[in-house]
Amino acid sequence: MLGQTLSAGEYLARVRDEIAALDVAAIEGISDVIEQAYDAGRFVFIIGNGGSGANASHLCEDLAKCTLIDFEHQKRLRVLSLTDNTAGIMAWANDEGYERIFVEQLKSLASPGDVLIAISGSGNSPNVVRAVEWADSRGLETIGFTGFSGGKLKAMAKHDLHVGINDMGIVESIHQVVFHWLIDDLNRRFASKYRPSRESATAYV
Repeated sequence: MLGQTLSAGEYLARVRDEIAALDVAAIEGISDVIEQAYDAGRFVFIIGNGGSGANASHLCEDLAKCTLIDFEHQKRLRVLSLTDNTAGIMAWANDEGYERIFVEQLKSLASPGDVLIAISGSGNSPNVVRAVEWADSRGLETIGFTGFSGGKLKAMAKHDLHVGINDMGIVESIHQVVFHWLIDDLNRRFASKYRPSRESATAYV
């Protein structure tokens, strides 16, 4: 927790430096993968724990809604956060173990060609690692958002955005900054494919 020892100005400067060090090509490549899923009508699943779980829910909501310019007629991205199935999560965690809460949902819902976005600051959360192992073996595209050393997830995911700082708060905050750029970029990309019909055009006059 760097905020314990850094002043507000020093802390924000460190955040700025970590953002400047991000792999921009990796970020743009992740946007490419999500666009390809959109074009192919594939599902995008998102997972994470704790603050990363909250980020998963937020990213899911934004991908579903904020990538649209026409709520009535535009094709939508098929996206689901597996962190939000509360009863299912509790059933698997209570009966079979917390490490199964994501992979068992994927077994019911996912198909080859779908995308799994896995968010883990440490990169070593057993339930996230297990889900990515399964997804990689079943032909899903896997995307990791990691921090610290990157852990197992950084090595496993087919695509990864790594924030290389040992501070969970900063890692989660920078992930969220990147997510908001992805939403804006995908809004632009999806809009470029949208051709309003006469019905949709007159509906908004």
